[in-house]
Amino acid sequence: MRNFSTRLLQLALFSVALLLPIAALSAPPKMGIVVMHGKGGSPGKHVADLAGALEDKGYLVANIEMTWSGKRDYDADVAAAEAQVDAALKELRGKGAQKVFVSGHSQGGVFALHLAGKLALDGVICMAPGGDVGSRVFREKLGESIARAKQLVADGKGSEKARLDDYEGNKGTYTIVVAPDKYLQWFDPDGAMSTRRAAKEANPQVPILWIIPKRDYPGLKMTNVPLFAALPKNPATRLYEPDASHLEAPSAALEEILRWTAEVAASTKQ
Repeated sequence: MRNFSTRLLQLALFSVALLLPIAALSAPPKMGIVVMHGKGGSPGKHVADLAGALEDKGYLVANIEMTWSGKRDYDADVAAAEAQVDAALKELRGKGAQKVFVSGHSQGGVFALHLAGKLALDGVICMAPGGDVGSRVFREKLGESIARAKQLVADGKGSEKARLDDYEGNKGTYTIVVAPDKYLQWFDPDGAMSTRRAAKEANPQVPILWIIPKRDYPGLKMTNVPLFAALPKNPATRLYEPDASHLEAPSAALEEILRWTAEVAASTKQ
């Protein structure tokens, strides 16, 4: 009887050993996601609930303060901001992330679209993207300030901080203190924060979750809904329209982000 029991135990252990590789292959990949706030915001404001909820679901999250935060006022150029996100992605991979995504709210959403053509990513999430400097409104509101910044650079004062204008739809034009050379990178109508340019240059291999809340600002809806058609064709690219306002978009998008990232991860699983 003892030999029979021992034999059964050996068979059971052998069966478990055979199943372990199968279980490893079927286990969902570990997800990592970078979260970027909107203009004048911070990691602790409108994206905080989303970042916390993703962590609760087992995601590795980097909720980072970008150069357009209320504290930083564009203290870094576009290349430095790209490098900041890339460093966050590398840190997530170092912690075990097998699939990595970049998400952004409002101005962070436009920059996330820009990064779809710059970094190695499994997907990009643009939540109520706003701050398209290539739009007619931005050109009108900031034209004089951009011309002044160009003159300061021509005069050899590009690195000396000056009082220049920023614009946000719900608060109008306001003053920021920023180096003109950095300012021009962020507010160039054909630069990194032009959604049309970013959409054109996005990598078709990177799927995009394009989130446009139903109660977003009318001006943003007017441009962002049709802009979805201009995104590169990818079978996993989706338009999602939650019943939410501009500021509520990150929290309202949680369930769709969970569903979509899992779908993308499953479709690209190796």
